[in-house]
Amino acid sequence: MATEFTAGGFLARWLFAAALVFGTYNPSDYSYFNWVVSRTGEFGPVMAMAGVALLIAWIVFLRATLESLGLLGIFLGGALFACLIWWLIDIGVLSVDSTNALTWVILLVLSLILAAGMSWSHISRRLTGQVDVEDHDR
Repeated sequence: MATEFTAGGFLARWLFAAALVFGTYNPSDYSYFNWVVSRTGEFGPVMAMAGVALLIAWIVFLRATLESLGLLGIFLGGALFACLIWWLIDIGVLSVDSTNALTWVILLVLSLILAAGMSWSHISRRLTGQVDVEDHDR
């Protein structure tokens, strides 16, 4: 098993997180949420399986992110991105009138925080040289 952390490894984790976040909900008509809502009264086994698969993926990502970053780390990451969004609004790159654009940006931020949580052990080891107990070879 490779333990080296690379930009490609982070990109892969982010792509999986983005697929999870944007696949669950986004402002377009192409998400699990919109699929279920548009089918009033026709909830079937395929939708249920997709929903359970999404729930499993969310639990895996959220648990790993909570374990690696902790509540404080998640809060600080969210605060950092919130300040970045505020700055982008302040300089006119984003508009508060465009709820769709803000929704896409917030979903992107959520996927980045999940990817950071999934990658944090690797990032921390690279920055500090400390190894997590789970990373130690037997």
